[in-house]
Parts: sequence; C-alpha cells; structure tokens
Amino acid sequence: MSGEGAGPAALPADLVDRVRARLAGLGVDPEPDEVVRAVRAESDVLHGHLDLLRTARLVREHLAGAGPLEALLASPGVTDVVVDGPGPAMVDRGHGLEQTDVVVHSEGELRALAVRLAGRAGQRLDDARPWADGVVRSRDGMAWRLHAVLPPVAVDGTCLSLRVSRPAQATFDRLVESGTVPPQAEPLLRALVAARIGYLVVGGTGSGKTTLLAALLGLVPAGERLLCVEDSPELRPAHPHVVRLVVRHGNVEGAGGVAMSDLVRQALRMRPDRIAVGEVRGGEVADLLAALNTGHDGSAGTVHANSPTELPARLEALGALGGLDRAALSAQVAASLRVVVGMRRLPDGRRGVDSMGVVRREAQGIVVDPAWRADGGAVPGRPAFDVLVAGGGG
Repeated sequence: MSGEGAGPAALPADLVDRVRARLAGLGVDPEPDEVVRAVRAESDVLHGHLDLLRTARLVREHLAGAGPLEALLASPGVTDVVVDGPGPAMVDRGHGLEQTDVVVHSEGELRALAVRLAGRAGQRLDDARPWADGVVRSRDGMAWRLHAVLPPVAVDGTCLSLRVSRPAQATFDRLVESGTVPPQAEPLLRALVAARIGYLVVGGTGSGKTTLLAALLGLVPAGERLLCVEDSPELRPAHPHVVRLVVRHGNVEGAGGVAMSDLVRQALRMRPDRIAVGEVRGGEVADLLAALNTGHDGSAGTVHANSPTELPARLEALGALGGLDRAALSAQVAASLRVVVGMRRLPDGRRGVDSMGVVRREAQGIVVDPAWRADGGAVPGRPAFDVLVAGGGG
C-alpha cells in the first residue's frame, strides 16, 4: 500500500503506553482528534503540525481497529490478511497469497496487535493460552474472523490470520450475469428454491458458498419469513422479510456466550417459513441438521466440503465432534436434506457453481449422487433431482 511508510521512522519507546493510559475510558477505538490531543500532551519532542499528525496516525495504528492492517482489510477484493512473524503482511485477493509493502516491524508490535484483537473478540491470548479464535467487529460494521498463535508455539513469531466477512448481497440475477451461476444451472437452482427442497451449499475456503446461499434466499417468495442464524453476520439476502441472529462468543472468562444451538431454538419460536444456517465448523453440525429437520421446508445452510460427493464424510467428521454417531447422523440427514450444491474457486480467481447432487441413504450411510456437473460428466442422480422438483420436494 503506497504511503504506508510515510512519517517518523519510529515512535518513542513508551509513547503508545502513555497515550493509551491517557485515553483509558474513551473506548476501544479512540477518534483521531482524541489521539492527536493525547499525543500532543504526552510528547515534548515534536516539531511542526505534520510531524504531530503523522505520529498520531502511527500511535492510533497501535490503539484502534486492526492497526497497520486496517487498510488492507478494507481493500476491495481482499478476503484474507496474514502475518507470519515480524515482516510484510500477505493478502489473498482470489489468486493466492501476495506480499504487500505493509510491514509489522517487531515481534512486540505484532504480539500487541494480536492480543488486542483477541480481546475485542472476547478471547484470552497470553502465555497460558497461546492461541485465540473469534470474530472481531469494528465500529464501521466490518467483521473479521481472527486466528492468532503466540510463540513459542508459533516458532518464528506470532502468527495472525484475519478473514474478511463481507456481507453477501449479490442477487441471483447478478450471479447469472457474472457467470457464477452457469446458464445450465440457473433453471435447476430456481426450481430447487421454488419446490421448497432442503439443501446445503458446499465448497472450499473462499469459494463463494455464502454469496450463493444469500442469492438463493433472495428467490424465496416475498410473503415468506426467513430466519438466518450465523457465526458472523454475512447473509443479507435481497428479501423483504429477513431476521438475522448472530452467535455471541463468551468473554475471556467464558461467560456471556450465545451458541448456535441457542439461536436455532429461538429461531424456531419466531414463526419462520424457512431457516438458513451459516457455515458450521464443528459439532454445531447437529444444530444445522436440527434446523433443517424441523418441518420448515426449503431451509438451507453451508458446510465446508470440497464437493457434494465429499459431504457425507465431512458431516460424519463434524457429527463426531457433536456426539452424533453414523446411524444418528444418517437418520437426521435422510430426514432433512435432499440436494447439495457445490461451489468451486476457478483458476482465474472467479467463483462458480460446479456441481449438484441428490442425497440418498444406503445401508452403510449417506451418499450423494451427482445430478448436474459443469464439466458435462455423468450424472446418475439427475432423474431423482427431476422427481424431487416435480413433486415439490416430497
């Protein structure tokens, strides 16, 4: 990022601590003018207005938001920002990791940033608990998925990973226009929603699962009420009647948390027509299946799996974390889930619908038969898909 290195080469050793103490009680994100006044009051070596402003900017980077990484996180197209020990930050814009000219100069600076962000996510991060995972929300409404690991567990220095949670607002028509939804898949997906069939959207990291789910929810008739339950607030379907519930993680003592299972139970009492559950990463898969298995036809969710045919193994692994054995998992999936839609990140960085499959139960468990493939491959499940759509999901 051009201009990131402008300003004084270094801050006085204890200036940040003294400014932080002076600003205590003003909140986690002090306003720029508050920082300027505090820097002026705590420093007697500044000469000139520009030096004051530049130093105040550097100090504020240590006190507010994501510090020097804030501009990277706000850049269009950036999905991830990572820093692996002191040095340059890396970003992912859809083409793999790229080095930037934003530099975290010291281990102390990087550790302080990770600890502060973890605290804002309600997580403890110190020598006794050297890792943290949570969601950080900024004053302007942005959200970042945080993961941090401290030395000596992280051998070469603090590792900080931030994933940008951007609201998924693209309409289905726009996804068709952009090629995310291929022409052959468009009528199938429209029919899937119209028939009120329970479905999951699957795909790898950054494949566009949430974007597609939000677009499909936008196809739900305007007279229906949608309840969206998520770990971080990303689903914003273009629909007139949406209620959004977001998980709240516990504080550093583990108190005050609101789990996805709590929100699913609340959603059921809020007169939903359809329930959508954001991506699950662990034992909360039981909550996802519970939401899909409540008689609210057409409910949906997302799960990390590389393809529809790999979903059964993924659900079994997640179900084991939630205490579900194969028999119980198969029974719940068979009763609630009919279709799986697969997303894939293409070599040129674009995202696209890659495949669809129909769920069926066998003696050994759940299997997914391909029903449509973008590459034109064999699709033994297509007749079953057509029967589902024609029968309105029955």
